[in-house]
Parts: sequence; C-alpha cells; structure tokens
Amino acid sequence: MEKDHNLRVPHQPSDCSPFRAQERYIENPSPMACYNELLQLEFGEVRSQLKLRACNSMFAALEKSQEAIEITSEDHIIQYANPAFETTMGYQSGELIGKEIAEVPINEKKADLLDTINSCKEWQGIYSVRKKNGDNVQQNVKIIPVIGQGGKIRHYVSIIRVCNGNNKAEKIAESVQTDSYTDNQSGKHKDRRKSSLDVKTVASRTNEVSSQRRHSSMARIHSMTIEAPITKVINIINAAQESSPMPVTEALDRVLEILRTTELYSPQFGAKDDDPHANDLVGGLVSDGLRRLSGNEYVLSTKNLQQAPSSSIVPVSLHDVPSQITRAMEKEEYWDFNIFELEAATHKRPLIYLGLKVFARFGVCEFLKCPEMTLRSWLQMIEANYHASNPYHNSTHSADVLHATAYFLCKERIKQTLDPLDEVAALIAATIHDVDHPGRTNSFLCNAGSELAILYNDMAVLEHHHAALAFQLTTGDDKCNIFKNMERNDYQTLRQGIIDMVLATEMTKHFEHVNKFVNIINKPLVALEEDGQVPRSPSLSILGSVGAMRSLTSHCLLGNRTSPLLETDKDQEAINTMLRTPENRTLIKRMLIKCADVSNPCRPLEQCIEWAARISEEYFSQTDEEKQRDLPVVMPVFDRNTCSIPKSQISFIDYFITDMFDAWDAFVDLPELMHHLDNNFKYWKGLDDMKLRSLRPPPE
Repeated sequence: MEKDHNLRVPHQPSDCSPFRAQERYIENPSPMACYNELLQLEFGEVRSQLKLRACNSMFAALEKSQEAIEITSEDHIIQYANPAFETTMGYQSGELIGKEIAEVPINEKKADLLDTINSCKEWQGIYSVRKKNGDNVQQNVKIIPVIGQGGKIRHYVSIIRVCNGNNKAEKIAESVQTDSYTDNQSGKHKDRRKSSLDVKTVASRTNEVSSQRRHSSMARIHSMTIEAPITKVINIINAAQESSPMPVTEALDRVLEILRTTELYSPQFGAKDDDPHANDLVGGLVSDGLRRLSGNEYVLSTKNLQQAPSSSIVPVSLHDVPSQITRAMEKEEYWDFNIFELEAATHKRPLIYLGLKVFARFGVCEFLKCPEMTLRSWLQMIEANYHASNPYHNSTHSADVLHATAYFLCKERIKQTLDPLDEVAALIAATIHDVDHPGRTNSFLCNAGSELAILYNDMAVLEHHHAALAFQLTTGDDKCNIFKNMERNDYQTLRQGIIDMVLATEMTKHFEHVNKFVNIINKPLVALEEDGQVPRSPSLSILGSVGAMRSLTSHCLLGNRTSPLLETDKDQEAINTMLRTPENRTLIKRMLIKCADVSNPCRPLEQCIEWAARISEEYFSQTDEEKQRDLPVVMPVFDRNTCSIPKSQISFIDYFITDMFDAWDAFVDLPELMHHLDNNFKYWKGLDDMKLRSLRPPPE
C-alpha cells in the first residue's frame, strides 16, 4: 500500500538546505532502496554541507600555511593568494587579487602552456615568474586544470614551494578538485613537505619513467656518506625548516644562500663613496683583476733568472761578515731594528746577511741537514732574483718581512703553538714570498694579458709564480738545494707549508684569512680562557667586532704573559690542544706571514714614511705605464701629479691594517707595534688635516 512520504527530489536546493518540506516522497518497503537513498544523501548534500561549514577553517589554514598558494579562475585571474604567496612574490596583502596571471609569470613557451591546460591536460616545464621588484626566478612547474560543474575548467590551483637555499621558487601546481573528481583523487596526494626532492610533485604523467629515474638518483644522493661538514650544516637547516613558521623559514633560506657561497669568510666589501683611495686600494689589491683586456700583451720586464754569481763577495760564514754590517745587524732581534741601515751597509743586499743570522738563530741548517755553505748559496741565489730596480718589492722588503717573521716566531704564544717545521717553513716562505716580483700588481698582469697571468689563469698570479720559481731555482742547482738531505715525507710537509704561506700573502684573500683567524682562533680562545676563570671584561661582549680584539690583551693569556687566574694546568692544556691542531696552526701561520708582509705601518715613524714613499712610487710607475699603454688604470688615485700619500696611508690602515693587527695583537701581545701604529696613523691624519699631499710637512 502506498501513501505520501517525504522523499528527496534530486535537484540542488537554492538555499543550500539538504531537505525541502514541499517535496514529495513515496514510501518504499524495500530496505535496499532506503539504503541507497541514505547513501545519496550522505555523499551529496550532507558532505557538501560539511565542506561548506569548514570553509572558515579551511581559509584559516591557508592563511597560516607555510606554502604559497594561488587560486586563479578559468580566465587566469587571481582570485586568491595567501600571505605566503604574497611574501614569496614580494607583494603586499591584496595586491594580487584581480590581476591577470600573465601580469605575474612570464614563460618562454606560454602558448604551449595555455594550449595544454585549456585542453584539460597537465603541463610540465620551466616557468619564469617575475616578482614585484622585477627579478625573474626560474621554476620547475606542473599545472593541472581543475574541473568543476558541467565538466568545464573552473579553477587552477597552484602551490609554490620556496626551494631551500635560494630565493627561487619551485612552482608545483596541484589540482584541488570538487565533486566526485576530488573524492576519487583525494587519496593520491602525499605530504610534499616531507621531502623537498619528491619528484612526484614536479613530474608529469607523460614522463613518469624519467621521474622514477630521477627519484632514484635523488635517493642515492641523500644516502651518500661523503658529506662535507658544510653539507651537514645545510641538511640540519633544511630539516629545521620543515617545522618552522614562514618568517623563520625565509630567514633560513637566506642563511642557506650565504652558506652555499664559496667565499664564506670574505665580506661583501663596499668602500665609502667619499674615499676614492680606499675604493682604489680595494679594487687594485682585493680584486682578481678587471679582466678588460686591451689586446696588448704584457711581456714581463723581468731579467733572466739569476744563479748565484761566483764572483760576488759574500761571507763564507757569519764570522766573515764585515764589521759595519755586523753593527747594522746588532739589534735584529728587536722590533725597532732598522732595515734601511742594513740595506745601505750591504749595498742593497741585506737578505743574504740577515738571512744567515736569522737562520742560524733558529737552527735552520740543523733542521734541514744542510751545510751553511749551501744555505749561503741559496740565499745569494734568491736575493739575485729580486729586482733591485723595484722601489718597493725588492730584497730589502724580503729582508724586512723575514725580520718581522722571526720577531713573531719568538713570541711566547707562537713558540707554544708552532713546531720546528712550522718555524722553518715560515722563515723560508718570508724569504721567497716576493721573488722575481715585477713591480706590478696582479690586476695589472691580468689586464695586460701577461704570460704569467695566462699560465696561472689570472688567479693569484704572482704568488703562484713566487712559490713555483723558488722551488724551481732551489731544486735545479745542487749547490743551492737546501732540501736535498731531507726525508721525503718531511720535505713534502715542509713544501706544502711554504707554498700555503706564500699564497696567503695574496690580498684577494685578505678578509677571508682575517675573519677565519678571528672566528676560529680568537673567539674560541677567549671562551676557553673564560672557562679557566679569566674574568669576563666588557670588551668580550662585543667580540663580534674585530676592532674590539685589542682590548682582549688585558684579560687573556696572551704573548709572554701568563694569567694568574688560570687555576690549573688543565686549562692551559686545553688551550694548547686547541691551538696545536694542524688546521689551526695553518691559520696561525697564514696570519703570521700576512702581518709580517704588511707591517710597515707598525714600524717606527721614519721607517714607515720610507716604506710609504717606496710603495707609492711603485704604484705611480704602474699608473704611468697603464696610461701609456692604454690599459685599464687599476688605481686611478695613484697618479703622481694628484695623489695624496697621507690619504692613501690612512685608507690602507683603516681598511686593511687596523682590524688585522688588533686580532694579531690579541693573540700574540704586541704593544710596541700597536703604539707605532697609533702614532703613524696620527701622523698621516695630521698631514691630511693640513691638506698636504706629501710625505712630510714643509720645513718651518
């Protein structure tokens, strides 16, 4: 028997209510028919109503999502962009709404993209997105059209995931589908944030085999055990990003971008616009060369390589040194030793005499197992290959650097840290570090297309040449081969140490070496000494500034002073263990020879002035030749007609010397040098304040 009963009418109610009272339902005694009716209700109106009720929550989730989400209409008009998307693209809130998608992304194959997605097919390719600031970023993208009512494309929903380690975004379009299409596909999507290398999110169905191969390759990369320390750091940061809020994720992206550079310890140096001297010094000394080759080749104006002349009058041993030369070397153990007096007494051959005395004091012949005659011949040969015609880079400069090196090696902190092989390597490196220097900078040689620049691929041209030539000369003549009696392993270790120190004198790595020394030597040393109950001074709280290093000398175990507050030998042992690792000894030796190489501003005033005159003349000569040969002028301020020598010295001290010697003084304890540095800076500043460009003030 049939009677009236409410039964669902199949069309969608306009008021979104699942039941309508005016509709007629017919009673049906079949349980299966009733069950089917209930299923239709559940999978139709009930689930739709539940989804609608969750809309506010869904948008709250989108607003807080770390992944950038964009929804566009079938006409490619942006209808929704969450804050993460706006941040990624550099837009403010709401700025993207209503824009055509063509206004944001640009693609080389845009026609192919539109043809594919408009035919309801997925698209895979490279997508170039233009951010608000105009920057273009390349992306791997897959776009899937979303099918709505009537089987037509209603939306495109895209997800942008910022690639870890850079500012590029990997745009991965994912279909967020409605009706039965969504239900059928809902189980197929995985949490893509579990792996930044999930190839399923970027591969199209048409190249599934290729995607599987790439997925396998990525998996093998992740399973590799040959990770460098920096790789481990990057992986830790990548993992931390997975559960971090968007601001932290973006900050870590910037961190990763910095970590992936090859110049981790080199600052992005920018000299002041109003300091052309600093700009030119940075450009001329720290750059690898301007690379603007003129087509002219610069043939080194160096003399032929010199062997030790047999007719020269040289001492057979230290006992045969003339008395006036002996007197000139009496104070060679002190910092105020005057190298110019020795230069005059030896007729511009100070290296052989000072070398014999310094090497004897450090027992170099005993270490190398070579006769003193061999050392004498070697020193004579090395000095013969320095250019006496160079105003600055001649054997007097080499002898000066040798003297500074020996002085540093005698400081208590250095004696506790380096071993005899390190000392010998440092003394030999100082002796040879500028051999056959042509009196021109690396940038000049690169711009001129010199044979050496071509040989060494424009990289540390002179430093590579100095080291290579020194070993070529030494091993090429048995009478001069100071290494011939060494054990092979000892020789190889010594050779590597010498080469490393010579290459450290290249100015393009200046800031890298200084920053490494501060962060790997100075700061951990302070921490260890604090653990030994050295009281923390206010200066330690601003240790991040290299310039604050000087104040550490009053509170730490420095130089030949032992802090009475280190309670046990165990504290000192921990410090020595840290400093004596091979890696840290290498950093210390690099810093030692760097400071010795440019210690002129720390010499007594008269010596400082003489060195300033010599280096200025050498730079003037280079500028003259650059103009004559129509080469790029590397340091335009070093024009002999217009240059202010006081300004050039002030800039050199400000940008290169102060921070480095503050750090070195904090480690070694060099009050005498720092006193000279302060006085010399005041001298140059006084001349500059008087608008003088000369080395000295006019006579009264």
